[in-house]
Amino acid sequence: QVHLVESGGGLVQAGGSLRLSCAASRSIFSIGVMGWYRQAPGNSRELVATVTSGGTTNYADSVKGRFTISRDNGKNMVYLQMNNLKSEDTAVYYCKAKDWGLDYWGQGTLVTVSE
Repeated sequence: QVHLVESGGGLVQAGGSLRLSCAASRSIFSIGVMGWYRQAPGNSRELVATVTSGGTTNYADSVKGRFTISRDNGKNMVYLQMNNLKSEDTAVYYCKAKDWGLDYWGQGTLVTVSE
C-alpha cells in the first residue's frame, strides 16, 4: 500500500507555470507506473501524464510540449511541471500509483487558470 499527497496547486494566469508535487509514503522505486490525472467540473477523470520506473513518459495530446512529468525515486516524489497554462487546464489534479495491479490515488490539488 502507498499513501499519496499532492501539493503545488493554486491560481495562475493563462501563460503561467506551476509545479505540482506528489509525495509518497514509502519508496516508489519498485512502483511500475506513476501518473498524473485531472478532473474538470462536469468531466470525467482523464490521463495527463505517466512515467514508468524505467523513465519512459507518456502524455495526453492536450499537454504535450507544455507539461513534463518526472520522478525522484530517492525522495519518493513525482512532479508535474506545467508551462504555458491555459484555461482548459483548470481541474483538480490527482497523483496515481499503480502497484501490483492496484491503483492508489491522492486527494488531489486544485489548479485554476484565469484568462
